[in-house]
Amino acid sequence: MNQNIAFLELKFGNIYGGPPNFYAIHEVALLVFEPHSNKIFLESMTVAIDVDIVSVEAKVNELGNTIDRVKEVVNMKTKRRRPFDETYQIFDRELDGAFGMLRPAQKWVRAFFGKCFQKYRISDIVTFDGRRDLFLLEKSRVRFDRMNIIDLQKDIIKETNYLFSLNKLAVVTGFDFTGTMLRSNNEEYWMHPIAAKQIIPKTASYDAARLLMVHQEFHNHKDDFLMKAALLLNKIEMQKAKSS
Repeated sequence: MNQNIAFLELKFGNIYGGPPNFYAIHEVALLVFEPHSNKIFLESMTVAIDVDIVSVEAKVNELGNTIDRVKEVVNMKTKRRRPFDETYQIFDRELDGAFGMLRPAQKWVRAFFGKCFQKYRISDIVTFDGRRDLFLLEKSRVRFDRMNIIDLQKDIIKETNYLFSLNKLAVVTGFDFTGTMLRSNNEEYWMHPIAAKQIIPKTASYDAARLLMVHQEFHNHKDDFLMKAALLLNKIEMQKAKSS
Protein backbone atom coordinates (compact mmCIF):
# COMPACT_ATOMS: atom_id res chain seq x y z
CA MET A 1 0.00 0.00 0.00
CA ASN A 2 1.56 3.29 -1.09
CA GLN A 3 -0.77 5.75 0.56
CA ASN A 4 -0.59 6.86 4.16
CA ILE A 5 -2.80 6.08 7.14
CA ALA A 6 -3.68 8.96 9.45
CA PHE A 7 -4.68 8.64 13.11
CA LEU A 8 -7.00 11.38 14.30
CA GLU A 9 -7.50 12.59 17.86
CA LEU A 10 -9.18 15.69 19.28
CA LYS A 11 -9.43 17.21 22.74
CA PHE A 12 -12.53 19.30 23.33
CA GLY A 13 -14.79 20.49 26.13
CA ASN A 14 -17.86 22.47 27.08
CA ILE A 15 -17.58 26.17 27.84
CA TYR A 16 -17.36 26.36 31.63
CA GLY A 17 -20.79 27.30 32.97
CA GLY A 18 -22.28 27.23 29.46
CA PRO A 19 -24.56 24.84 27.53
CA PRO A 20 -23.72 21.13 27.87
CA ASN A 21 -24.30 20.39 24.18
CA PHE A 22 -21.75 22.85 22.75
CA TYR A 23 -18.16 21.63 22.46
CA ALA A 24 -15.10 23.74 21.70
CA ILE A 25 -12.09 22.07 20.06
CA HIS A 26 -8.97 22.62 22.16
CA GLU A 27 -6.38 20.32 20.54
CA VAL A 28 -6.06 18.52 17.22
CA ALA A 29 -3.54 15.81 16.34
CA LEU A 30 -3.08 14.00 13.05
CA LEU A 31 -0.41 11.30 13.17
CA VAL A 32 0.49 10.08 9.67
CA PHE A 33 2.02 6.63 9.21
CA GLU A 34 3.79 5.65 5.99
CA PRO A 35 3.41 1.83 5.77
CA HIS A 36 6.15 1.11 3.21
CA SER A 37 8.85 2.96 5.19
CA ASN A 38 7.45 2.86 8.77
CA LYS A 39 7.96 6.62 8.94
CA ILE A 40 5.78 8.63 11.30
CA PHE A 41 4.81 12.27 10.83
CA LEU A 42 2.91 14.18 13.51
CA GLU A 43 0.95 17.37 12.93
CA SER A 44 -0.77 19.04 15.87
CA MET A 45 -2.35 22.35 16.80
CA THR A 46 -3.81 23.99 19.89
CA VAL A 47 -6.68 26.48 19.79
CA ALA A 48 -5.20 29.15 22.09
CA ILE A 49 -8.19 31.33 22.96
CA ASP A 50 -8.88 32.92 26.37
CA VAL A 51 -11.93 30.74 27.08
CA ASP A 52 -12.41 28.31 29.97
CA ILE A 53 -13.61 24.82 29.07
CA VAL A 54 -14.37 21.71 31.11
CA SER A 55 -11.89 18.84 30.79
CA VAL A 56 -12.93 15.32 31.81
CA GLU A 57 -10.05 12.87 32.33
CA ALA A 58 -10.35 9.21 33.29
CA LYS A 59 -8.28 8.17 36.29
CA VAL A 60 -7.21 4.57 35.67
CA ASN A 61 -5.50 1.77 37.59
CA GLU A 62 -2.65 -0.48 36.43
CA LEU A 63 -5.08 -2.51 34.29
CA GLY A 64 -6.34 0.57 32.45
CA ASN A 65 -9.68 0.27 34.24
CA THR A 66 -11.40 3.58 35.04
CA ILE A 67 -11.66 4.16 38.79
CA ASP A 68 -12.73 7.80 38.66
CA ARG A 69 -13.47 10.65 36.27
CA VAL A 70 -11.87 13.97 37.12
CA LYS A 71 -13.45 17.22 35.93
CA GLU A 72 -11.26 20.31 35.77
CA VAL A 73 -11.53 23.77 34.27
CA VAL A 74 -8.86 24.50 31.65
CA ASN A 75 -8.09 27.85 30.06
CA MET A 76 -7.53 27.17 26.35
CA LYS A 77 -4.91 29.93 26.07
CA THR A 78 -2.82 29.54 29.24
CA LYS A 79 -3.64 25.82 29.80
CA ARG A 80 -3.97 26.72 33.49
CA ARG A 81 -6.15 24.25 35.39
CA ARG A 82 -8.42 24.90 38.34
CA PRO A 83 -11.14 23.01 40.25
CA PHE A 84 -14.53 22.45 38.62
CA ASP A 85 -17.63 23.88 40.36
CA GLU A 86 -20.82 22.24 39.11
CA THR A 87 -22.95 25.14 40.41
CA TYR A 88 -21.08 27.74 38.34
CA GLN A 89 -23.05 29.42 35.52
CA ILE A 90 -21.74 31.93 33.03
CA PHE A 91 -23.66 35.16 32.33
CA ASP A 92 -25.28 35.50 28.89
CA ARG A 93 -23.03 38.42 27.97
CA GLU A 94 -19.89 36.40 28.87
CA LEU A 95 -21.24 33.40 26.94
CA ASP A 96 -21.80 35.53 23.85
CA GLY A 97 -18.25 36.83 24.22
CA ALA A 98 -16.88 33.29 24.44
CA PHE A 99 -18.82 32.23 21.33
CA GLY A 100 -17.42 35.27 19.51
CA MET A 101 -13.83 34.43 20.47
CA LEU A 102 -14.28 30.80 19.42
CA ARG A 103 -15.71 31.58 15.99
CA PRO A 104 -12.34 32.02 14.19
CA ALA A 105 -11.23 28.60 15.51
CA GLN A 106 -13.29 26.83 12.86
CA LYS A 107 -11.25 28.59 10.16
CA TRP A 108 -7.97 27.67 11.89
CA VAL A 109 -8.98 24.00 12.19
CA ARG A 110 -10.08 23.90 8.55
CA ALA A 111 -6.77 25.47 7.44
CA PHE A 112 -4.83 22.94 9.55
CA PHE A 113 -6.48 19.99 7.83
CA GLY A 114 -6.24 21.60 4.41
CA LYS A 115 -2.47 21.92 4.89
CA CYS A 116 -2.15 18.32 6.15
CA PHE A 117 -4.23 16.86 3.31
CA GLN A 118 -2.10 18.71 0.76
CA LYS A 119 1.15 17.60 2.41
CA TYR A 120 0.37 13.88 2.83
CA ARG A 121 -1.28 11.31 0.58
CA ILE A 122 -3.82 9.93 3.03
CA SER A 123 -6.09 7.06 2.07
CA ASP A 124 -7.46 6.01 5.49
CA ILE A 125 -8.25 8.02 8.60
CA VAL A 126 -8.45 5.97 11.79
CA THR A 127 -10.44 7.24 14.77
CA PHE A 128 -11.36 5.71 18.12
CA ASP A 129 -15.04 6.19 18.90
CA GLY A 130 -14.69 9.18 16.60
CA ARG A 131 -18.29 10.17 15.92
CA ARG A 132 -18.12 13.37 17.94
CA ASP A 133 -14.64 14.20 16.61
CA LEU A 134 -15.89 13.93 13.02
CA PHE A 135 -19.07 15.87 13.83
CA LEU A 136 -17.05 18.77 15.29
CA LEU A 137 -14.68 18.78 12.32
CA GLU A 138 -17.56 18.69 9.84
CA LYS A 139 -19.03 21.71 11.67
CA SER A 140 -15.73 23.43 10.92
CA ARG A 141 -16.27 22.42 7.27
CA VAL A 142 -13.34 20.00 7.16
CA ARG A 143 -13.89 17.73 4.15
CA PHE A 144 -12.84 14.09 4.08
CA ASP A 145 -13.51 13.52 0.39
CA ARG A 146 -12.31 10.17 -1.01
CA MET A 147 -10.92 9.12 2.38
CA ASN A 148 -11.92 5.93 4.13
CA ILE A 149 -12.92 6.62 7.76
CA ILE A 150 -12.26 3.68 10.10
CA ASP A 151 -13.46 3.50 13.70
CA LEU A 152 -10.96 1.14 15.30
CA GLN A 153 -13.03 0.76 18.46
CA LYS A 154 -15.92 -0.67 16.40
CA ASP A 155 -13.59 -3.14 14.65
CA ILE A 156 -12.22 -4.35 17.99
CA ILE A 157 -15.73 -4.71 19.44
CA LYS A 158 -16.63 -7.02 16.53
CA GLU A 159 -13.69 -9.28 17.40
CA THR A 160 -13.94 -9.21 21.19
CA ASN A 161 -17.59 -8.38 21.94
CA TYR A 162 -16.29 -5.92 24.53
CA LEU A 163 -16.19 -2.10 24.66
CA PHE A 164 -12.49 -1.47 25.22
CA SER A 165 -11.25 1.99 26.16
CA LEU A 166 -8.00 3.31 24.72
CA ASN A 167 -6.55 3.15 28.25
CA LYS A 168 -7.24 -0.59 28.49
CA LEU A 169 -5.90 -1.19 24.99
CA ALA A 170 -2.67 0.60 25.88
CA VAL A 171 -2.23 -2.08 28.57
CA VAL A 172 -3.22 -4.89 26.16
CA THR A 173 -0.65 -3.75 23.59
CA GLY A 174 2.12 -2.93 26.09
CA PHE A 175 2.29 0.67 24.84
CA ASP A 176 5.50 2.46 25.78
CA PHE A 177 7.11 5.69 24.68
CA THR A 178 10.63 6.68 25.64
CA GLY A 179 12.68 9.40 24.01
CA THR A 180 12.09 8.92 20.31
CA MET A 181 10.87 5.30 20.33
CA LEU A 182 7.27 4.11 20.20
CA ARG A 183 7.02 0.50 21.36
CA SER A 184 4.36 -2.14 21.88
CA ASN A 185 4.40 -5.93 22.36
CA ASN A 186 5.44 -6.67 18.76
CA GLU A 187 6.12 -3.31 17.11
CA GLU A 188 8.73 -0.57 17.39
CA TYR A 189 8.97 2.75 15.52
CA TRP A 190 11.41 5.64 15.62
CA MET A 191 10.08 9.19 15.67
CA HIS A 192 11.91 12.34 14.69
CA PRO A 193 12.80 14.30 17.86
CA ILE A 194 10.67 17.30 16.78
CA ALA A 195 7.61 15.05 16.45
CA ALA A 196 8.51 13.10 19.61
CA LYS A 197 8.45 16.29 21.70
CA GLN A 198 4.71 16.54 21.03
CA ILE A 199 4.00 13.12 22.63
CA ILE A 200 2.98 14.27 26.11
CA PRO A 201 0.52 12.28 28.27
CA LYS A 202 -3.11 13.51 28.28
CA THR A 203 -2.69 15.31 24.94
CA ALA A 204 -4.30 14.55 21.58
CA SER A 205 -0.85 13.70 20.17
CA TYR A 206 -0.25 11.10 22.88
CA ASP A 207 -3.62 9.48 22.18
CA ALA A 208 -2.90 9.45 18.44
CA ALA A 209 0.39 7.62 19.14
CA ARG A 210 -1.42 5.06 21.31
CA LEU A 211 -4.02 4.64 18.57
CA LEU A 212 -1.31 3.89 15.99
CA MET A 213 0.18 1.15 18.16
CA VAL A 214 -3.20 -0.41 18.93
CA HIS A 215 -3.99 -0.42 15.19
CA GLN A 216 -0.68 -2.10 14.33
CA GLU A 217 -0.97 -4.76 17.04
CA PHE A 218 -4.61 -5.47 16.11
CA HIS A 219 -3.95 -5.79 12.37
CA ASN A 220 -0.44 -7.26 12.31
CA HIS A 221 -0.57 -9.57 15.35
CA LYS A 222 -4.28 -10.30 15.80
CA ASP A 223 -3.99 -13.67 17.56
CA ASP A 224 -1.56 -12.28 20.12
CA PHE A 225 -3.70 -9.15 20.52
CA LEU A 226 -6.89 -11.15 21.16
CA MET A 227 -5.13 -13.44 23.64
CA LYS A 228 -3.73 -10.52 25.63
CA ALA A 229 -7.11 -8.75 25.51
CA ALA A 230 -8.78 -11.85 27.00
CA LEU A 231 -6.10 -12.08 29.69
CA LEU A 232 -6.64 -8.44 30.66
CA LEU A 233 -10.41 -8.95 30.94
CA ASN A 234 -9.79 -11.96 33.19
CA LYS A 235 -7.54 -9.85 35.44
CA ILE A 236 -10.17 -7.10 35.60
CA GLU A 237 -12.86 -9.61 36.59
CA MET A 238 -10.58 -11.11 39.26
CA GLN A 239 -9.83 -7.64 40.61
CA LYS A 240 -13.55 -6.84 40.77
CA ALA A 241 -14.27 -10.15 42.54
CA LYS A 242 -11.61 -9.40 45.19
CA SER A 243 -12.98 -5.93 45.90
CA SER A 244 -16.64 -6.99 46.09
